[in-house]
Amino acid sequence: MQKPKVIIICGPTASGKTALSIELAKKIDGEIISADSMQIYKDMNIGTAKPDEEEKQGIKHYLMDYVSPEQRYSVAQFKIDAINTIEKIIAKGKTPIIVGGTGLYIDSLIYGIEYNEIEIDEEYRKELEKIIEEQGLKILYEKANEIDSEAMKKISVNDKKRIMRVLEIYKATGKTKTQQEEESKKNGVQYNYIVFVLNMDREKLYAKINRRVDIMIEKGLIEEVKELEKKYKKFPTAMQGLGYKEVVDYIEGKYTKEEMIEKIKMESRRYAKRQLTWFRKNKEAIWLNALETKENNIQQILEHMQ
Repeated sequence: MQKPKVIIICGPTASGKTALSIELAKKIDGEIISADSMQIYKDMNIGTAKPDEEEKQGIKHYLMDYVSPEQRYSVAQFKIDAINTIEKIIAKGKTPIIVGGTGLYIDSLIYGIEYNEIEIDEEYRKELEKIIEEQGLKILYEKANEIDSEAMKKISVNDKKRIMRVLEIYKATGKTKTQQEEESKKNGVQYNYIVFVLNMDREKLYAKINRRVDIMIEKGLIEEVKELEKKYKKFPTAMQGLGYKEVVDYIEGKYTKEEMIEKIKMESRRYAKRQLTWFRKNKEAIWLNALETKENNIQQILEHMQ
């Protein structure tokens, strides 16, 4: 029996994934599932470049505005929610289109990786935070690299959250993150995922990213962060997001406004570079030129769907 087709549109930040996926959904009677680890949060709209109702053009979007910023939301939870949503869309006779730039979310689906939920050991986490404070993050990066050098190839030396995660998994299970992923892949996948990656000339991409950051500031990103801080008490991971943590630092007086804007632009460009490196690992992915017209790219997607 043929596996149902599920389309994935991914690529770096600011490459035009949202606009392309909405046009495609109109063409093939599709519905969209967000695979963006920031758009998942309610009330975080400007800094995540979340499409508004007008931009969505009546296309149903799932897993967007989905959890409170006060909640932790894991890859394991995303996988469960995404599979349930895929089922729901297929049951309606429509085509699921997964759209986003969070490589971990996408990999959990296309490679069938099971992420076992591990209980957060608050004591151990405090211990790690203390080490970072006193000796710096580099110490933990090196420790994680000794435990699981394979996983660390994909993790930046500044990525505190994921460095800690590698150490926490090992402490809780006695297995490395890589071992766990390899074991879980043996179960296979139940859909035929067709993966498209949007990309463009690096200079043009960087210019688009810089412009997007300016637009976010104009639209009121600083005000959005202030509102969030008023409305919610705690942010286990939401405010660690790109664009949000820099604004928090600016509000706390660590940067001038100009320095904050430059920092968001620089970190966004770095993030885009990491995203591209991540997607290049998928040898099956079909690359699309984001500077092509939407019509041409949709034509290519339709041909590959055949």
